[in-house]
Amino acid sequence: MSDFDIEEELKKLPDKPGCYLMHDEKDEIIYVGKAVVLKNRVRQYFQSSRNLSPKIQRMVSHIRRFEYIVTDTELEALVLECNLIKLHRPHYNTMLMDDKTYPFIKITVNEAFPRIIKTRELKKDKCRYFGPFTSSKAVDDIIELLIKTYGIRDCRRILPRDIGKERACLNYHIGRCSGPCQGYISKEDYNLLVDRCIDFLEGRYGDIKKNLKARMQAASEAMEFEQAAQYRDMLASVDFIAQQQKITSDDMKDKDVIAAALDETDCVVQVFYIRDGKMIGREHFHMSLGDSEERSEVISQFIKQFYMGSPYIPPTIMIQDELTDAQLISGWLSDKSGHSVKLIAPKRGDKERLVELACENANIVLTKDKDRIKKEEARTSGAVRNIAEMIGLTGIHRMEAFDISNISGAQSVGSMVVFYDGVPRRNDYRKFKIKTVIGPNDYASMREVLTRRLTHEGNGFDVMPDLIMMDGGRGQVNIALEVVEGLGLNIPVCGMVKDDNHRTRALWYNDSEVPIDTHSEEFKLITRIQDEAHRFAITFHRDLRSKNQIHSVLDEIDGIGPSRRKALMKYFGDIEAIRKAGLDEIMKVPEINANVAQKVYDFFNADKGDDAGSEDE
Repeated sequence: MSDFDIEEELKKLPDKPGCYLMHDEKDEIIYVGKAVVLKNRVRQYFQSSRNLSPKIQRMVSHIRRFEYIVTDTELEALVLECNLIKLHRPHYNTMLMDDKTYPFIKITVNEAFPRIIKTRELKKDKCRYFGPFTSSKAVDDIIELLIKTYGIRDCRRILPRDIGKERACLNYHIGRCSGPCQGYISKEDYNLLVDRCIDFLEGRYGDIKKNLKARMQAASEAMEFEQAAQYRDMLASVDFIAQQQKITSDDMKDKDVIAAALDETDCVVQVFYIRDGKMIGREHFHMSLGDSEERSEVISQFIKQFYMGSPYIPPTIMIQDELTDAQLISGWLSDKSGHSVKLIAPKRGDKERLVELACENANIVLTKDKDRIKKEEARTSGAVRNIAEMIGLTGIHRMEAFDISNISGAQSVGSMVVFYDGVPRRNDYRKFKIKTVIGPNDYASMREVLTRRLTHEGNGFDVMPDLIMMDGGRGQVNIALEVVEGLGLNIPVCGMVKDDNHRTRALWYNDSEVPIDTHSEEFKLITRIQDEAHRFAITFHRDLRSKNQIHSVLDEIDGIGPSRRKALMKYFGDIEAIRKAGLDEIMKVPEINANVAQKVYDFFNADKGDDAGSEDE
């Protein structure tokens, strides 16, 4: 990477559309962008005469190289940009922080006897889909109500092929299914019930409310008050659902309404989901702002990231501002959904008021969550920055902490935990069995662990830490520095010094003690790192002890290796069963021959023979 000449590489940029990826000094991707003409767009970042925003200037200061991918069209570049951002999650891109999928209600009208099920995947399979819904519980409640009311099946039996082949399931016996699998209802009558379900999901509640009221009244008159109460509760659920689906548009079309509220550092995007003219739900999303501060650019990035993984895209998306790439995004969404998708920024009337309402909601969430967001930032990345300032460092993101666990030197293990911007990255945690140290020597064990971690390639070890945190003071830090310097690396090492009560009281850095305010967020973060490293090491050591205790007795028998030990445990289940087994029983284990079976039997029965001899005497 040091040989990369930016000025020379800029001259080689092609006059074609595509995506570009910016790398920093650690070769991490920090920004992904698309361009109609790569040559023109990428050069703009490095022209000193260009009026760059402060955020873009900060990003450019970290760029050490770039690469690009040429595409045939700008639309292909847009799709590729979305995929690359989702894959790499670059630091300077405006990122959608929520990555959710929403549930739909699916009625399999392509089957002779349709089912009603919940799904998070919308397919082109000729089924009827209703949603998306923002509450998974609401979907479960609706399905439960429709099954109870109309007896629609939710099983996986293939009908009519399997009619009468198996007994009716429990749902039929408790009155939740009309029993099409037994031929208890005709296809025509069953599909009339399905049509009623569809009417309900399309917002026509009259029939189901009338039906429920009649059932409730009949049950009450028959003094079946528990059943009447169930119908009453179901009627209340229908009223609740009907109340939630308020009319918001007179054109009865599906649309999403998107609006954003942002300040200097934070952004909230509000989405209203309107289906068949009714608002079925709303959701807000937090965005981490990258190098784009304009609201229109934030909305553009949100739309691309949000609909990239959405199973359903409505024909109309209403937004606050006109987008410079609206036509391109509209074309991409149309291709993705299989129908025309329009981006509209209404300027007057009911549609504009609806967008304003979404914007107002976004502002409320942004204001309400501001303190929570600031508090979370203070306890994570803010605490990391404060720790770095305390010891005179900058650019600290990845912190690694290590711990050793053993009992009198037996079965020593090491642990490595990773925190990135103050948040644990558990997928990067690693365990080490100590291989070269015999006895209780924590310093030597730590030297082995650090050496293996810093020299190992692959398996997640390629990324080096910005700061190594040692669970201890001068001694542990010196061990780590010996390893780091011996390998020719430049990684700062900091110790977490404890008092006589085993509580952290200071940091040890550059041969001096740095005091910590025990009420500060940085102190709490250091404590969390220490506790996590210790917990991870202890858990690993406990697991090893447990495994060794199970198999240690068998390991003492001549002729028993790992495969035979496993075969014995699989056949008998535990050591006690092997101890009580006779020779003939042991010989039944496929991997155990007569000679080895005799050794196993003799091992567990030697004491019995000695005892019998004593008694005879």
